[in-house]
Amino acid sequence: MTVWEEMERQEHLRLNPLAAFSDCSKGRPHPEEPREEDVRTCYQRDIDRIVHSKSFRRLMHKTQVFLRPEGDHYRTRMTHTLEVTRIARTVTKALGLNEDLTEAIAMGHDLGHTPFGHAGEDALTRCLGKPFRHNEQSLRVVDVLENDGRGLNLTHEVRLGILGHTGEHIPETLEGQIVRRSDQIAYVNHDIDDAIRAGILTNEDIPRAITNVLGYNHRDRINTLVCDAIRTSREAKAISLSEPVDKALQDLRSFMFEKVYRNPVAKGEETKAKDMLRRLYEYYMDNPQALPEDFQPQLSFDGMERTVCDYIAGMTDKYAVDKFTEIFVPAGWRVRG
Repeated sequence: MTVWEEMERQEHLRLNPLAAFSDCSKGRPHPEEPREEDVRTCYQRDIDRIVHSKSFRRLMHKTQVFLRPEGDHYRTRMTHTLEVTRIARTVTKALGLNEDLTEAIAMGHDLGHTPFGHAGEDALTRCLGKPFRHNEQSLRVVDVLENDGRGLNLTHEVRLGILGHTGEHIPETLEGQIVRRSDQIAYVNHDIDDAIRAGILTNEDIPRAITNVLGYNHRDRINTLVCDAIRTSREAKAISLSEPVDKALQDLRSFMFEKVYRNPVAKGEETKAKDMLRRLYEYYMDNPQALPEDFQPQLSFDGMERTVCDYIAGMTDKYAVDKFTEIFVPAGWRVRG
């Protein structure tokens, strides 16, 4: 028996019968035969493919909420991803489900995010004249754009978990549903933390009706939500929160949209960021020859609009600023570091 076969056997011995077992995966878009010397299950291989991808490395230079904040302690899209992964793995382990599948989905769920956070998403929506959804772009990254256009060839369960971490599509696995819920738990709470650090919010500002249920500080809120998710999901055999905790979380999200996500301090530079991406989009649509060499072949089968969109969506914040400066700012006016 190979190492990976033994690991698959052990899954059946120790995991909840409701878990997504590695040897029951619906497979990959392009079938692959496991190698005898491999020591990983299919979901473990997916984790490694994501973590070693270029799009994953770029997450460390992409905005979460605050555009170019002063200080080293604000979240980036990378740190958000890691926080989601830790919350999701905690819930998954407590429920006896497949931690490897959960980790793969969580690590890949935001690979398609634009520069400048949701401001970039809004900008590309305006440019395209139709919704740009980062969850759909994340799936496109792992299916098509990574690995020089060959994609990462991930398993069905990971791919649909990435697609379903937000939006209308609900993942078919419990592990994918855990990531979807963990994403909400993570971003609402760490965005509060960043907003307090930025001086636009205090713990006292959060309505008492919410803090009475979830807790007064970051640690207590996370603990309440995670423990409630575990307890309620065990009883329901589905990933869910109890009614009062779920209501408090939704009320907290509404509060954050009102006080932080639409706050002029947090979003004061977004208009500039959106305009920057719009002008880059228009420039490359008018000058497709200026696209990098590795994007040129894509023009022939995906068309100009899709190719330009993929290029801009993959940019980091700094790279977008640098390209804008290179194209639109006269050389003598550029700031030299």
